[in-house]
Amino acid sequence: MQLIRTAIPDVCLIEPKVFGDERGFFFESWNRRTLAGLGIEADFVQDNHSRSAQNVLRGLHYQVEHPQGKLVRAIAGEIFDVAVDLRRSSPTFGQWVSFTLSAENKRMAWIPPGFAHGFCVVSDVAEFLYKTTDYWFPEHERTLAWDDPALAIPWPLSAPPLLAAKDAAGKPLAEADAYP
Repeated sequence: MQLIRTAIPDVCLIEPKVFGDERGFFFESWNRRTLAGLGIEADFVQDNHSRSAQNVLRGLHYQVEHPQGKLVRAIAGEIFDVAVDLRRSSPTFGQWVSFTLSAENKRMAWIPPGFAHGFCVVSDVAEFLYKTTDYWFPEHERTLAWDDPALAIPWPLSAPPLLAAKDAAGKPLAEADAYP
């Protein structure tokens, strides 16, 4: 596996070594020892799987207590993935990074605790897997406004986004609960 640092060094892409031939392909999507050697030491407690149609936008989610680190990847289709730094003590507080994750590129992203996370589907449909370092606690979940002008994230939507009620009601960064 190869680690690729983003503009926010704590968020990184992971490019697995893919073995392929006429039968298909094989790659390790998680190996604790390998990723620890790359500096990612995570203890995952939950796996999640979502399927979404084009222009579905999920996020930007985070938990104020029990913050979750996430290892994410698309196993079908293509998504535009975003992580926003919500750690007030960080020099990159309020900044975001984005990347494309797809079944084709097989890249994964590590989003450590302290970040809001979201994605939108750019293909007809996408399936998204993510491992989390803590459980989901709905009472601690918060949503950052996906369309906050202060963030100015250029979501690649071909139509107005399809949003859950909680995503439509997200708070702007200036009003959001953040981490120390």
